[in-house]
Amino acid sequence: MEKECMEEGLANTKRPLLPAETNFISSDKPNDGSSLTPVLFLSAIVALSGNFCFGFAAGYTSTAEFEMMEDLGMSIAAYSFFGSILTIGAAIGAILSGKIADFVGRKRTMWLSQIFFIMGWLGIASATVYFLFIGFAVGLIAYVVIVLIRGRLVVTLQLMNCSGLLIVFFLGNFFSWRTLSLLAIIPCLMQVVGLVFIPESPRWLASIGKEMEFEDALRQLRGADAGVSEEATEIRDATEIFQRGDAGFQGLFQKKYAYPLMIGVGLMLLQQLGGNSVFAAYLSTVFAKANVSTTIGPTAIAFLQMPAAVLGVILMDAFGRRALLMVHASVCRRWG
Repeated sequence: MEKECMEEGLANTKRPLLPAETNFISSDKPNDGSSLTPVLFLSAIVALSGNFCFGFAAGYTSTAEFEMMEDLGMSIAAYSFFGSILTIGAAIGAILSGKIADFVGRKRTMWLSQIFFIMGWLGIASATVYFLFIGFAVGLIAYVVIVLIRGRLVVTLQLMNCSGLLIVFFLGNFFSWRTLSLLAIIPCLMQVVGLVFIPESPRWLASIGKEMEFEDALRQLRGADAGVSEEATEIRDATEIFQRGDAGFQGLFQKKYAYPLMIGVGLMLLQQLGGNSVFAAYLSTVFAKANVSTTIGPTAIAFLQMPAAVLGVILMDAFGRRALLMVHASVCRRWG
């Protein structure tokens, strides 16, 4: 399964962001009976809700900063360490997520991520540093959601992230940091409940040889009247090919992947070095030093990110990723 994701991610760097057809689940190739079914729609929403939890966690440090430092007597250095724990946990979770998802499946991995989310939020509410657990959950959920979501739902992925930021900034104006951490458990529980009603990833079931469960999951996603035999055969064949190959981290360093690998790593570095994550984590401090309201400012920024995310996808579909990235980098270099 690791090689499946690697091949798809590296070899298809020129694929349009908004294809003509909409693939909601990576294991579900459209066929004659592949219209949007209730189970398929619910599966997409449940998977996307994990990114809402991610956005909520990303904005929590900014919202809770001043009140938490005052209540707990934390220094700037201590709070900075608290904020950085999220990133450390996310790195650990991202490293382990592929193996965990391949071993226990996508559904159980999402369940596991929400357990870590809930443990982390309860730990924060009791004034202990459990943000590492939340970071680990972020790393797990990021892998699973990216694997599951395709097509036009990519924009919804970003919107859910922005929605999480918007909600945490908005609620932070009315609730204390302890109460806010308890409220963060609600969307986690919603995903836990939602996972009960969706099937496991058909590709994963095929990869571990559960033929009956594999076909049943595919029929649930496609609809009872949909013909899935051709698609099931394609999935089996693809799974066998990937399992015969040399899957592993070392496969990334093959010569044929050198160019797309450099592009992928470069884009990730560009995003992080651009300061987007740090800006979100300490947005209240930025506005406070600029003598702007720390209640209105962060909420307004989070709100504006939502239409910007939609516009970004539209522009990328119209002009391509490369052109938009070059313009974005040039603007940031000039006025950043």
